[in-house]
Parts: sequence; structure tokens; C-alpha cells
Amino acid sequence: MTATRTESSSSRSAGNNRGTLPTRYVRESVSEMRKVLWPSRSELVTYSVVVIIFVVIMVAIVAGLDIGFAKLTLLMFG
Repeated sequence: MTATRTESSSSRSAGNNRGTLPTRYVRESVSEMRKVLWPSRSELVTYSVVVIIFVVIMVAIVAGLDIGFAKLTLLMFG
């Protein structure tokens, strides 16, 4: 038989921890944000330009297909 670790009933009850849960969440969130490797300004500008160019290209492709299918539909159905 294997032993399992169980939480005590006091740590499971939300009534005792209501005041500490939000502060614990904020503390852990700040701790995780400190671990993030943030991009430099030049990396951020580069990534932003790449995304904007990609979006413009995709919009052009979709618009071209839309116009093409609209003209094809008008030719077929008058």
C-alpha cells in the first residue's frame, strides 16, 4: 500500500483563507512576471513590424480572393 499526502481539512476550507488567497495570487503573479524574459525595444519593434506586414499580406490575399469570387459569382449568375 502506498502512502498519499493529503491536505488537512483546515487548508481545504475556503472560509479560513479568504483574506490570504488574493494576496497569495498577486504575490505569485509578481514572482512569475519577474521570470519572464522581456524583449528589448529593438526586438519589440522588429516583431511588431513583422506582424503588421504579415497581417497586411493576409488582408490583401483575402481581399483579392473575395473580389475574385464576387466577380466569378456575378459572371455565373448575372
